[in-house]
Amino acid sequence: MAKAKLDGVVEAVRYTPQGQIDWVRAYERRGPAFSDHVLIGRPALVERLKAGKHFVTGSRKEYLGGVFETGSPLRLVQQGSGEAVVTGEPRHASDYLEGVPII
Repeated sequence: MAKAKLDGVVEAVRYTPQGQIDWVRAYERRGPAFSDHVLIGRPALVERLKAGKHFVTGSRKEYLGGVFETGSPLRLVQQGSGEAVVTGEPRHASDYLEGVPII
């Protein structure tokens, strides 16, 4: 079975006091390679997820530029009157990326 193509790997997150993602630090696919880390704000991240981009949690392997240890996929789910960005099953009333280091 072929591996799903990754469009981005989220390695760290910053939350607002209200519990929403403020921004994430991620690596994005640029053709056959990945970018250096970039900061992506919540609106841009939600836009990418709605466009069908495949983001996962993870980290870059040391000394292996485009090789990552990957974890859970990011999903956009309906929560009450809004949307939440989560990994795994939504258990919180706001965004939650389980296992991702908080900056």
